[in-house]
Amino acid sequence: MIPIFRPSMGDEEIEAVAEVLKSGWIGLGPKTKEFEERFAEYIGTKYAVALNSCTAAIHLALNVLGINSGEAITTPITFVSTAHAIIYNNATPVFADVQEDTLNIVPYDIERKITAKTRAIIPVHYGGHVCDMDEILEIANEHNLSVIEDAAHACGAEYKGKKAGSLSDIGCFSFHAVKNLATGDGGMITTNDEEVYEKLLKLRWLGINKSTYQRDAKGYSWYYDVEEIGFKTHMNDITAAIGLVQLRKLDKMNAKRREIVKRYNEAFEDQDWIETPVEKEYVKSSLHNYAIKVNNGDRNGLIAHLAEKGISAGVHYMPLYMHPIYKKLGIKGNCPVAHNVWKKVVILPLYPDMTEEDVEKVINAVRGFEL
Repeated sequence: MIPIFRPSMGDEEIEAVAEVLKSGWIGLGPKTKEFEERFAEYIGTKYAVALNSCTAAIHLALNVLGINSGEAITTPITFVSTAHAIIYNNATPVFADVQEDTLNIVPYDIERKITAKTRAIIPVHYGGHVCDMDEILEIANEHNLSVIEDAAHACGAEYKGKKAGSLSDIGCFSFHAVKNLATGDGGMITTNDEEVYEKLLKLRWLGINKSTYQRDAKGYSWYYDVEEIGFKTHMNDITAAIGLVQLRKLDKMNAKRREIVKRYNEAFEDQDWIETPVEKEYVKSSLHNYAIKVNNGDRNGLIAHLAEKGISAGVHYMPLYMHPIYKKLGIKGNCPVAHNVWKKVVILPLYPDMTEEDVEKVINAVRGFEL
């Protein structure tokens, strides 16, 4: 089967991991620190804090901003982590509708759903296409709300020349195995706020004020203070070593994604039953996924047809408010566009190591689907 996603790994990543294993230091240490510094430099922020997932990143972002009650507005077209993290912080997710073309959250519906309880906005850059951040930030400033970018899909994406994750109070990234920058698992928080940064360093390590490596680097001291109730969410040097290699390759891998997307778009241009993804002029998408919309009403038929041809396809995502747990919690979603458009979405394979034969196989299979 041609998968939907596949990480692009090679000898460099293997050698980087071997180096860490031979070093004798595989936990939170020098490679993690180096990865943080290089990542912050790439994104264009002063600070970055490496974690074990983007879920942890959103969780800690809300925590460090003091959002432990009230409501946070986000999109229903996202992975469950986005809304789960809000609930972890004793707040309630409120779902705003999406744009039909980009599947990103709609600013005017954010504003419409702001109440006295609203504390934050969490825009999700779906598929790597950055949201309308100027409008979102304007709304946030007017209502004194925090903005946390869920940039899990958007590593390397740009908005008006600035990198996703540098546009708001805090940016949150995923390095899960299927992401553009993949480490197997992992995440990162980016920020320009020194106070937020210093607090995050403690929050990710159970509230401890000095990591083991920091104490070891000074000739080893057993003493540390626990200054608050934190979490066990830090990255380790094995993961960071892979991340450093992947970061060096990221722009090249994203460029390969762009080549494949161009080929797809050209091949499906004359298929009136397919709506291909858009890219607004002010955005350079990271092209994390290739989400077409099937306008003939037979989305499931296409997925089954592709499976018969040895091609995986998926749906990202069913609106979160449709899942049983959100119904049980009484969390609803008045999002008519999201409710209708998700029924059309199909994710086709897209990853840097796709061969020309793989791409042609996908194209021929899609074009050969009998309506």
